[in-house]
Amino acid sequence: MSDLQFELTDVDPQYFFSRDNLNSLKSSFPKIKLIQRGQTIKALGEKNELKKFDKKFRSILNYYLEYNSIDSNVINDIVVKDLKFNGDRPSLILHGVSGKPILAKTINQKKLYDSITSNDLVFAVGPAGTGKTYTGVAMAVKSLKEKEIKKIILTRPAVEAGENLGYLPGDLKEKLDPYMQPLYDALTDMIPSNKLEKLLDDRTIEIAPLAFMRGRTLDNAFVILDEAQNTTPAQMKMFLTRMGMNAKFMVTGDPGQVDLPRKINSGLTEVIKILSNKRGIKIIHLDDKDVIRHPVVKKVIDAYDKIEKNAL
Repeated sequence: MSDLQFELTDVDPQYFFSRDNLNSLKSSFPKIKLIQRGQTIKALGEKNELKKFDKKFRSILNYYLEYNSIDSNVINDIVVKDLKFNGDRPSLILHGVSGKPILAKTINQKKLYDSITSNDLVFAVGPAGTGKTYTGVAMAVKSLKEKEIKKIILTRPAVEAGENLGYLPGDLKEKLDPYMQPLYDALTDMIPSNKLEKLLDDRTIEIAPLAFMRGRTLDNAFVILDEAQNTTPAQMKMFLTRMGMNAKFMVTGDPGQVDLPRKINSGLTEVIKILSNKRGIKIIHLDDKDVIRHPVVKKVIDAYDKIEKNAL
């Protein structure tokens, strides 16, 4: 048995070797015993395994030194997906709360980042966990911070309640919050809570169900329609025709997770066919390689994909 030892003088050991990060390293290298003490980590194992560990660990360390950030998802990207950040680095979108770097990490996320930069209407289509909404919200916050737009509007079809929320208890905000929580979650990563509360109060950032978009013309705004697979064709047309001057519209959704009643077509599925190859409109398809949630999510997606393919 051989060993390798790393002295990490430029690393915050409590952050770099957090429980999640250390557990991710250990599970990624099951044939190696890892011992961490302060800023020192020692790896014990066979030479071939240590060679693999040395290469991957240096890539992980280089990522941390460049972005001052590391988490179990990034470790998984580097170790399992063999993503390399030298020469094809993630695109920094902005720095979020406590300086956390918000990144477009995968190839398709970077395509989405570039497409939003250069097009006024972008569709991001793919399964859960691929960063569609998160990347879009980050781009919207970036545009607001850089004063490219004056307003952010985030909307979803409240399909579970049939766009009829009256039977739910509480005021309008309390009725809507369960449907809009994923959008709040993304925003809280990027804007400090006191500032976010102010932006929501003065409606610089607006989170509303799709039904509330009817009849409006949205100028100087970055508008995201999330969970668009649950729109009807009429709702999708209504939304897209709200675009005003100096506006960016982004539509995200997963055609494989339609919750509409049977016999009602998805507006997302239809509009992708109608608007494909139209100049100024970009459609980005994300897939399981872009999943940046827990590694188990990718396994779930793969399993369901196999069932769907067998059913055809």
